[in-house]
Amino acid sequence: MTVLTVVALAGFVGGAGLASCGGDADSISSETVTETTQTETTQTTETDPVPTDTTETVVRIEVRDGVPAGGIVRETVEKGERIVLVVESDVADEIHLHGYDLTRTVAAGGSTRIAFRATIPGRFEVELEERGVQIAELTVEP
Repeated sequence: MTVLTVVALAGFVGGAGLASCGGDADSISSETVTETTQTETTQTTETDPVPTDTTETVVRIEVRDGVPAGGIVRETVEKGERIVLVVESDVADEIHLHGYDLTRTVAAGGSTRIAFRATIPGRFEVELEERGVQIAELTVEP
């Protein structure tokens, strides 16, 4: 065998060997990119319907010398209404809305607000807690 034949034969055998190492054409590797995204699920629970009405009933109470000026303020509202109690006082005390158990401190010569949605039907006292003086009565009708 001549040198040229041996080189050609070696090239053929080596090429065939490399071809067999690579496998067939169906096993050609390719790179796959997988992208993962997260989906947020929001779960809602059903509660009492909240009115879409944004109006509010403002109940103004003026306290002079530790008592409600002009007498106890009486207000009637419907269940679901948004209520804002505004108390101006010349004495320092804690304003307490019974039934809803909401309180705010008012400084002497200052004012405070209690904002809430009327969700509990009934009749509720608003008082100067430390003095035990009723300053308003709120009735929430069903």
